[in-house]
Amino acid sequence: MLIVFIGIDGSGKTTVAEATLEAARRAGTDALLLRNYAGRRVMSLLGARLGRRLPPRAADFVETAIRTVNVLNSHRRARNFRGLVVMDRHLQCQLALREMYGLPRGRFLPWLLRTLPAPDLVIYLDIDPREAHARILTRGTDSERLEDLAALHDAYQALPESAGFTRVAAGGHPDEVLVRVQKAISGASMRA
Repeated sequence: MLIVFIGIDGSGKTTVAEATLEAARRAGTDALLLRNYAGRRVMSLLGARLGRRLPPRAADFVETAIRTVNVLNSHRRARNFRGLVVMDRHLQCQLALREMYGLPRGRFLPWLLRTLPAPDLVIYLDIDPREAHARILTRGTDSERLEDLAALHDAYQALPESAGFTRVAAGGHPDEVLVRVQKAISGASMRA
């Protein structure tokens, strides 16, 4: 089974992906966690230190290149793995960023999404941008503006792919979110 976690920064993607992996392993299931980062956090920190942000097109170029390489490598690693594969982020994240910045979707990323093996479940961790912003401030490892988080939240909803997302409420304590995620995974497993 292949599960992908997506959502705005601060929604808990990495936390839930790691918890899902651990829960599967405790249950005796072989599980593999693959991360499909795009370098946004590093670029955000660098931009804050320099007092400048990359223009959206330049940031998208760098992020798309990094994320595409990571996604292709993740699918290569997942191809022969027998068990649960959990991906922390995917190409939908880059498409949402493009939507947020008003950039065209292009043809390559949508084509690649159609070409790669489809996940059994794409879980969109749905959270109020204000709560996500508070989480980001608390962790203190990067910074995001509340207005950017709200715009990214709206961008995810605008994606044509969003109709296929399984939405899970990501607000509240991580243990509560994990219970909701496990219910979604169980429901998808029973349908498969």
